[in-house]
Amino acid sequence: MWDHPFSGHALCTADAKGRLRLPSFIVDVLERRSAGTLVMVGIHEVLPCLTAFDRGHLRWIYAESERLRLRFESSADSHRLHAAKLHRLFGMLEEAPLDAAGHVRLSPVMRRLGRIGSSALIVGTGGAFEIWDPEQALESGDPCLRELAGLCAPMATTEQVR
Repeated sequence: MWDHPFSGHALCTADAKGRLRLPSFIVDVLERRSAGTLVMVGIHEVLPCLTAFDRGHLRWIYAESERLRLRFESSADSHRLHAAKLHRLFGMLEEAPLDAAGHVRLSPVMRRLGRIGSSALIVGTGGAFEIWDPEQALESGDPCLRELAGLCAPMATTEQVR
């Protein structure tokens, strides 16, 4: 996984069915990591966007959540907080098949939770990648993400759904 991080950004269009054509820098990593046939899509743990990754990344996420649970299990609210974290990490996660042309279909639920309309800003984050509504990215508290969204939004879309 760490040999093939997700890096880069692109503004992509989404069609009425929720199909999003992922940029080649994402598809290439998915193929190198896990034959590129399935994308896991869920809500981001803290940011107002979606997060996505290959199925193999689930093992790392689970191991990391267990490491944190063991480290903080002595706190009074640790079990409740850990359960809430697992609901968010695994319960709000869906499989989305990736077709041969690099399209992934976001379910209506994920599309609504991510506020994804007719376009999406894809941002690589190493182990995963984020799927942002460009307006949400412009309003984020991260100056780098805001600048990236501002530069990408007025440009012609780099990846079109075919």
